[in-house]
Amino acid sequence: MSGYKICIIGLGYVGLPLARLFSTKYHTIGYDTNTQRISEIQSGYDANMELSQSIILDAIDSHKLECTSNINDIRSCNIYIVTVPTPTNIDNTPNLNPLFKASETVGQVISKGDIVIYESTVYPGVTEEECIPIIERISGLKYNIDFFAGYSPERINPGDKEHTVEKIRKITSGSTPEIADIIDNLYNSVLENGTHKAPSIKIAEGAKIIENAQRDVNIAFMNEVAKIFNAMGIDTKDVLDAASSKWNFIRMYPGLVGGHCISIDPYYLIEKAKLYGIMPHILQSARKLNDNMGTYVAKQTIECMNKKGILIKDAKILILGITFKKNCPDIRNTKVVDIYYTLNEYTNNITIYDPWASRDIVLKEYNIEICSTLATDIRYDAIIHAVAHDTFSNINLKSLLSDNAVVYDVCSTLPRDIVDARL
Repeated sequence: MSGYKICIIGLGYVGLPLARLFSTKYHTIGYDTNTQRISEIQSGYDANMELSQSIILDAIDSHKLECTSNINDIRSCNIYIVTVPTPTNIDNTPNLNPLFKASETVGQVISKGDIVIYESTVYPGVTEEECIPIIERISGLKYNIDFFAGYSPERINPGDKEHTVEKIRKITSGSTPEIADIIDNLYNSVLENGTHKAPSIKIAEGAKIIENAQRDVNIAFMNEVAKIFNAMGIDTKDVLDAASSKWNFIRMYPGLVGGHCISIDPYYLIEKAKLYGIMPHILQSARKLNDNMGTYVAKQTIECMNKKGILIKDAKILILGITFKKNCPDIRNTKVVDIYYTLNEYTNNITIYDPWASRDIVLKEYNIEICSTLATDIRYDAIIHAVAHDTFSNINLKSLLSDNAVVYDVCSTLPRDIVDARL
């Protein structure tokens, strides 16, 4: 195993931590076409805030992790691990272009006997039916004769400092029984909690896609019951506390579903199901419900303001947080922007404060100006607690409220005595 030279293609939320981990045991090269990203990593900076400067520099200095955007630097590798994003198009259909481009890169450098492993989330069949033919066409090599493949889906949870990559139990699979064993042993050599070896690549792909689809459906159910209980004037959290006293009740929480996994991956399974003549009603309903929760929160806030006689067109509104989850700079597919856009139809007096998010990236992606510092001399007529960043717990919300103001707690973590409504 020590003779393996590993290349990680794509150094984002998944790729960089994985490259760092493999570098502790193997000669590892991280490859990314984003030259700025490469320069930042080489200086010890991770814009995603998954790895600290000391950890990155230790990997580079002590473990000889290399990072490059030059394809010639990875030609000598014999294990290629693809960790690029798998987004959706504007119509929510799968966008496999990043995966196809990464496969083209592999095709240019792969040699006889090499192994390519995909970690990107896909529907069953993508690896062998869509990616491998690209490698074959460009390299001139034959699958399972000249080169081999595997699939080991990523399970990175952005912002989670407890379930880090080395502690995650990973699924592995290979294109032949022998390759499956090699890949399984490879991952086991760096993981603390081992692996689950799936019988085939397609089964591994299917397992990954339903991990996130299941969470999407469960959260959609909680969002639906939250709407019901809110209409009835019943506190949803109190209901969940009571129901959780039963030993087999599965506790989930309502909330905004964004990010690059739960809000995206189900569309891949939906699209594949349709090709087989299956109409995935539950998955589609869950996606529609969760996608509309930002608008729902905004309308609930407006309703609370109306009940208190607050004119929204003259009101000052503060939204706390814009990232898709707490303690993380990731703004991909965040549903907080739907809260903003809905409120913005009535007023321009909206402030978004988020010390985690990049002002430049938010402006570029959503055309929204945010604040990295919070002015304490302004009194707001409505505050929406949209993201439960730990830093927000230090804010004295009462000091920011005007008389008769509204507080809407999306996260259900604020003291009840200052909250008018929550999910």
